[in-house]
Amino acid sequence: MNNEEMTIGQRVRKARKEKGYNQTKLANALGKSLRTIQKYENGEIEISISMLNELAKALDTTTTYLLGYKTETVKPQITTFADVAVMLFELEKVAGLKFDIDVKRPPRDDRWECSITFDGKAKTDLNADMCLFLEDWEGARENCSPEQYADWKDKTLAYYSRLAVAEQANEADDNAIKVKIVPTENI
Repeated sequence: MNNEEMTIGQRVRKARKEKGYNQTKLANALGKSLRTIQKYENGEIEISISMLNELAKALDTTTTYLLGYKTETVKPQITTFADVAVMLFELEKVAGLKFDIDVKRPPRDDRWECSITFDGKAKTDLNADMCLFLEDWEGARENCSPEQYADWKDKTLAYYSRLAVAEQANEADDNAIKVKIVPTENI
């Protein structure tokens, strides 16, 4: 059984055994009862994100692992600037996420700068979440050590992994001509 097919409880059990803990030792480390740990592992009770964070720390694993969210399988390949542009184009497809693009450049402005703006008060499903995420990200980038940043990133991905998004319908995509670009030899 691979990680994606396992339940959260099964991943907790696996991580506990890999750490060399029995259920009693894990319960003591977390200040929980043996029965609570058994219920976690058997899926009898849902484990909160905060408890998953504590479990991950106690078991020397990540919250994303316990949730079954595989960060390495969703990591996009970024080898060209076009790959970055593709990720930005994908934002347009997310239902409930709306943004504006602002470009300032000389001679009208002193500086040349561009930004993508998400209105957190807009009547869309995801803009407030995006604003909260970006605010937290800014703080983490400015105030965290590399180890703290990695921990923040894992916990943030775990938290947002439960927030599903959907593609909005786009007639232009349905009617678009699909073109495949094949690299040629250098001339």
